Amino acid sequence: MELNGTWRAMRADDDARRNAIGLDVDDSGWAELEVPGHWRHHPDFADNDDPVLYRRRFSMPKPDDGRRRWITLDGVFYQADVFLDGAYLGDPEGYFFPHSFDVTALSRIDDEHVVAVEVACPPQHGYRGKRTITGVFQQWDGLDRDWNPGGLWRPVHVYDTGPVRVDRFRVVCRDADQIRAHVLLQARLDSDTARAVTLRTLVDGDVVAESERRVAKGSNDVKWAIDIADPRLWWPRSLGDQPLTTIAVEVEVEGVCSDRRHRRTGLRQVAWNDWRCSVNGERLFLKGANLAPTRAALADATVDEMRRDIELAVDAGLDALRVHGHIAPRPVYDAADELGVLLLQDFPLQWGYARSVRAQAVHQAEAAVDTLGHHPSIVQWNAHNDPVAAGVGMDGDSTRARIRYVASQQLPSWNKSVLDRWVKRTIEQADPTRLVVPHSGVLPHLPMLDGTDSHFYFGWYHGHVRDIDRLAKAVPRVIRFLSEFGAQAVPDSADFIDTDAWPDLDWDHLARHHGLQKWVFDERVPPADFATFDQWRRATQRYQAALLRHHIELLRRLKYAPAGGFCMFSFNDPAPVVSWSVLDHERRPKAGFDAVKRACAPVIVVADPPPAIVAAGDRLSLDLHVVNDRREAILGATVDVTASWPGGSRRWRFAGDADADAVEKVGTIDLDVPATLGALRLELALTHPDDGQVATNTYRSAITTS
Repeated sequence: MELNGTWRAMRADDDARRNAIGLDVDDSGWAELEVPGHWRHHPDFADNDDPVLYRRRFSMPKPDDGRRRWITLDGVFYQADVFLDGAYLGDPEGYFFPHSFDVTALSRIDDEHVVAVEVACPPQHGYRGKRTITGVFQQWDGLDRDWNPGGLWRPVHVYDTGPVRVDRFRVVCRDADQIRAHVLLQARLDSDTARAVTLRTLVDGDVVAESERRVAKGSNDVKWAIDIADPRLWWPRSLGDQPLTTIAVEVEVEGVCSDRRHRRTGLRQVAWNDWRCSVNGERLFLKGANLAPTRAALADATVDEMRRDIELAVDAGLDALRVHGHIAPRPVYDAADELGVLLLQDFPLQWGYARSVRAQAVHQAEAAVDTLGHHPSIVQWNAHNDPVAAGVGMDGDSTRARIRYVASQQLPSWNKSVLDRWVKRTIEQADPTRLVVPHSGVLPHLPMLDGTDSHFYFGWYHGHVRDIDRLAKAVPRVIRFLSEFGAQAVPDSADFIDTDAWPDLDWDHLARHHGLQKWVFDERVPPADFATFDQWRRATQRYQAALLRHHIELLRRLKYAPAGGFCMFSFNDPAPVVSWSVLDHERRPKAGFDAVKRACAPVIVVADPPPAIVAAGDRLSLDLHVVNDRREAILGATVDVTASWPGGSRRWRFAGDADADAVEKVGTIDLDVPATLGALRLELALTHPDDGQVATNTYRSAITTS
């Protein structure tokens, strides 16, 4: 049965604890909270950061002889102490995986019970020294800094099994081809006593393996492997279909099924070579975005809403999503599996952590593989996002901040050098089938000068938009995989902003509770330059769109040489904020969404972007490229280029082929900027004799006379 619905709740002071655990009938001071849910949704707890004591009475007949009874808390945010009928069960920690307790003996005493759960989610007061493994849900610039996600956010179950329970069941596909797939399995069996069991493995309902095993009393980890002949291979959406296979394990005791678990998976092989990803031997340039939580209050996100985020990514032409700084609810992964969207999965470590988290981080890293390892959409694990917690911009773009940033990247630190290695090693041991990255956003540093993926916010926190071009030429290695870049833009859904007060908005309130970075806007799109809020909002969206387009076109021109892909920051908002997203919290698109969609089309035609301002008499020499992500060549295509300005124009035509999954240089146009004022417009069109117009693009510059 599920113990969902209304629970009694109050702040967990000493009196409340005695009331709940001692079964006192005095209910004064108790409120009613919904489970699943978050306590902040109740007016009595709207500003609460203290522990909350949940209590629920329920009736259930005693378990039959030979049966065992369990209570499972499917989602605790973040820590708890659990009691049944006044007896202490345990102290689970970790928000994204279930926690179970054997209550067989207590259940045989009576049919009436009280379960009490004291839940704590301590606030984190900065981006260094954090002590809860909650990722972006606490102290992140994409959410209200005062938000507390505490509560029982998933169902609470009471259920019976036989004498041996399958506590965890891990499924990972090591390799697969047209002939066979090799799948690694691991189950944790909890037995009431030492005994013999039969372990049976099923694939899509058919028994494929059976073995006799001895288990000890308590927890037993059992590992084995199966081969599946003639598998139906799972592919990313741009390469093929997404057939899914159900693998189940049954544990049998004395001829009777004691417990059963199943996982739905896809059979495929993932490989990475210098940040270039391939699936089933097919190389794929990853066009991606960082995925934030669907909602800040995880319990409120519906299955349809979570699936819609993945569908919108497909609509934007994306191949991949980086699950940024959190582990999402299960429907996100189910939708990605079904739609063929690849996922780069962050473990929920975001910025800097205290030394005390190491043991819990290792424990939860293993649980992450148990919980998610079967999803074929996941192609990479990342142990920690931005461990240096000193990115330029977080402390301002000053000389001191830049020195601190460089030092934190190059010098050893406990987070980067110790914690991340422990988590990485744990995930690698649990899942040898995927690339495991120790951290995201760390530049090449001594002694190996390797580095990982890169975060560069040129045009936002530092420098200018086109500085990324110069960096790509000077140090190509650091743009092998650019996993964060972007700019904030004000959303159309902005009821949380008192626009009538323009230009004297409550900037401090917007910064703390809605993520707005006023000091950066003052440099990039100054509010003081605009007469109305709407004019400023549109300008911020145009700026974001232009920045994203520039970065994506550059990285696609550098496809495989050296870029293996990118994940722009970011895709969606989990709450009313001013952020880097291209979809706001109501999923209304900003101008950047269309810019990303156009730049991520399967075939694009691009030019070296001309300067924003050119002078009469300047000589422009611009290379043209066709980027073809399709698996078939474009034969006999033509590229027409038209440069136009007030009172004149000039045209060029190029013809040739574009190989499959390749970048082809079409040619170079040379143009002397005419002696006139106004706009210089460059229009590109790629045409195929059979398909017609395949791709277009436009660039604009302003002509001056000096």
